[in-house]
Order: sequence, then structure tokens, then C-alpha cells
Amino acid sequence: MQPSHLPVMLEEVVTCLAPKDGGLYVDGNLGLGGHTEGILEACGPTGQVVGFDWDAAALTLAQERLARFAGRVRFVHENFTSIKETLMELGIGTIDGLLLDLGLSSLQLDGSGRGFSFKGSEPLDMRMDQRQATTAAELVNEASEEELADIFFYYGEERQARRIAEQIVAERRKEKIVTTDQLVALVAHAIPKRFHPPKIHVATKVFQALRIAVNRELDSLEQILADGATLLAPGARFCVISFHSLEDRLVKQAFRENPLLEVVTAKPIIPSRAECVRNPRARSAKLRVAARGRT
Repeated sequence: MQPSHLPVMLEEVVTCLAPKDGGLYVDGNLGLGGHTEGILEACGPTGQVVGFDWDAAALTLAQERLARFAGRVRFVHENFTSIKETLMELGIGTIDGLLLDLGLSSLQLDGSGRGFSFKGSEPLDMRMDQRQATTAAELVNEASEEELADIFFYYGEERQARRIAEQIVAERRKEKIVTTDQLVALVAHAIPKRFHPPKIHVATKVFQALRIAVNRELDSLEQILADGATLLAPGARFCVISFHSLEDRLVKQAFRENPLLEVVTAKPIIPSRAECVRNPRARSAKLRVAARGRT
């Protein structure tokens, strides 16, 4: 059964990517296939998409969703850092557009059993790819207090990082922290109520930081921002949807500083109010677009 899935800013992505019949596009975060479906519809009848995702469960569901496009879409079970290498193996020199949606999919947030959500009780795993070695539980229970504080501060921009790290280290001396509800309780206890954020869950930034650390997301993003530009045909678009300031700053800087790229969106495109009502998870999304120069 397909989880509910609303691709963020689908209309804006398709407009900015400008798919054409016969074009070849890459979706670096295939997820449940919503964006790729829109791209394939726009570049028919002969346009193609190569979709990458390191979450095997998401890839399986995307294959089901996109079955009607057989022959026009290829699926790759890898992180987007392998795009350049994989395209070379497939004999593909250049592509007509590249999309990265850096958000979590509905599958991961709604009952993946891997601890991406702070609702309910799940194992503290947070690995996008189950072939990875380190879990969030291992980080929480084995990293030093200083390392944990740095993770929460730099990857989550959590101002109470040191208090939270201190509380975690004190608690894990009594028992291992292995579930999401254990971690949520620790974070809520560590942060004085006067400092609880008014608009987001108190554990949001800690969960974000751990997920980024476990999956080395910022390192991967920096690599694909550099590699992606070299794969684009002249005039081809590079579209990135980010969901927090760390990602957005990296994308903004990379687009501005890469001599191969011309910035298309001076300011990021954000979802419409209607979309945010329809899909609250879109609220923090920002879409930036650059194009490969024609010279």
C-alpha cells in the first residue's frame, strides 16, 4: 500500500526544470516518485529519468508508482553522491536536468520504524540506507559529551546543545538510550521550559542533527553540488529543494561560486500558502535553481 505522498512544489519544479520530449533527467532523491512522475509526464513521450535513492523501501514503492513509464525510467539503489560514477557506467555523458529534493519522504516519517520521527516509540536508527554501519543509537550512546554537543549545535543549530549532551551522557550511564521516546524525554527534560520553541517540537533540532550526522548529509550535498554542475548539458537546469538553513546556505554558495553555473533564482522559491495548508511539511522548503552556462 502506497503511503500518502505529496511532492513539494511539483508545479514549480517542473516549470524550472523545463523538461522536454527526448530529454534525459536525473532525480537524485527519488523518494516515492512524485517529482519523477511529474517530470516523465512533462517530457513524454520519449524523455527519460534516472532515479537514485539509497532507501530500498522507498525505491520499491517508487517502482510500483512509476510502472506505467516502463522503459523511460531507471532505478538506482545508491546515494546521489554516486550519480557521476553511475552515469559514466551507463554510458551517459551529459543530462538535461538534475533535481535534488533533500527532504524526508512520507514513508520515512510515517512509520518507517527507523526513528526519523519523534512521534511514538521507534528504534533510534535513522539510517537512510540500511547498509550503513553507524546508527543514531550508537552515536547517542558512544560519542563523547563534546562530540554530541557539537553535532546538536552545528547540524541542528540547537542553542541548548551542551545541556542536552550533558543530560544524555548522565542518563546513558544508567541505561542505554535506544528508542525515540527515550531521547525525546531526555531533550525535553534538559531544556528549561522557558526555552522550549513555540512553533516546533522541542526535539526537532536534535533529531535533525542526528540524522544529518548518521547519514553524512552535508558532506554528500557538497559533493553532488560540485559534481552535478559538470554533468549538465549547456542550458540544463540544476534544481535543489532544501528544508533547513544549513542546506540552503550550501546550495546558495555553491550556485554562486561555481563558474560553470548561472544562478536562475536570485531568491529561493517558496511554497504557496495553499500548498502549505494542503501539505504542512512543505512550509520550510526552499527551491533554488541554477543553469549550466552555454559557453
